[in-house]
Amino acid sequence: MGIISWIVLGLLAGATAKLLLPGRDPGGFIGTTLIGVAGAFVGGWISARFLDRPVADHFFDGATWVAAIGGSLVLLIAYRILFGHSRR
Repeated sequence: MGIISWIVLGLLAGATAKLLLPGRDPGGFIGTTLIGVAGAFVGGWISARFLDRPVADHFFDGATWVAAIGGSLVLLIAYRILFGHSRR
């Protein structure tokens, strides 16, 4: 997959991660989508490096989507822990 495909995949993975993990994010919609793009790259790298499951060259491969959404969830949780402020 090319860089544009990873960006589109990341945007969709970030939106999916946001649906799976609702709540207020410190960065809003733009921050969440950027985290999704970064999460797609991180998830793909982790999948290829540590799980011995390289991402496919196909946009519609299920393992690629799971890796991208998983990476997005991890980064979104880390972002909330590091930069989230309690509003009580």
